[in-house]
Amino acid sequence: MRVIPFSIPKDTSEAFRVQVDELPRLYDYLHQHPEIQLTCIIESEGTLLAGDYIGRFVPGDVFVLGSNQPHVFRNDPVYGKKGKNAKTISLFFDASTFGETFWNLPEIHSLKYFIRNSAAGFRLMGKQKELVGHLLNQIIVEKGIQRLIIFLKILSCFEKRKSLQVLSGSSINKNLKSYDGKRLNLVLEFTFREFHRAIELSEIASLANLTPQAFCKYFKTRTRKTYVQFLNEIRIQHAVRLLNQEAESIASIAYQSGFANLSHFNRTFKALIGMAPRNYLEQSGFNLNVIGISEATG
Repeated sequence: MRVIPFSIPKDTSEAFRVQVDELPRLYDYLHQHPEIQLTCIIESEGTLLAGDYIGRFVPGDVFVLGSNQPHVFRNDPVYGKKGKNAKTISLFFDASTFGETFWNLPEIHSLKYFIRNSAAGFRLMGKQKELVGHLLNQIIVEKGIQRLIIFLKILSCFEKRKSLQVLSGSSINKNLKSYDGKRLNLVLEFTFREFHRAIELSEIASLANLTPQAFCKYFKTRTRKTYVQFLNEIRIQHAVRLLNQEAESIASIAYQSGFANLSHFNRTFKALIGMAPRNYLEQSGFNLNVIGISEATG
């Protein structure tokens, strides 16, 4: 069974599709589709998996997901509870719809980098993401030629490379097309639910109905990560969210995120984020005395 193929509903007369999703939770199964996807997060927080990329998403973020790039936006547990809904605006288009002549026009030359590297996925940075969010809100209500004009304005926001943060290695897409989608989604669901505790390799391998050795090879082949690397990335993403709430000590957050000791947490955090948890808090402008953090706690 492959990664869940997703069919984007589109009128045959449409050159592209605009879709507004307002749901208790976003679609949370790893899936892929041939269209390039541009998504603006309006109201939603959680973790994005796209190819070999794992990272947080928050309101205002804008992502590009490449053609057939396996991905899933997984909301934080609070979504779907007490009336808290997630909302996104997405634009789907197939580069081949406009024909090769269109992409070879001199006026489109500045988009060559974007199109050639879209398979890896992008996060849009800086002022451009705000502009794209504004234009997506406009395109929802427009029709005809005005709708096409706004689409071109949106494309123009991807001209500058410095505004594009590459998400993953583009070569991973071919490997992921042969995923056992049902098995992988079981692994993802379990990991997101149980990351806060110790997970033995034999336990997760058994869930996938594989031996530990076979599971290690299976997971590494398809994600270019070991399962431990993947698990630690999920744990650190959770820790970052807790640190941003300025509510608890670093030691408490480390244990809540599934780390058995503080030194391991500090090393892993620094390796993935580029700085120690304490430095992260200082850079974020938190008052360390208010939340009871001393030198001994990280």
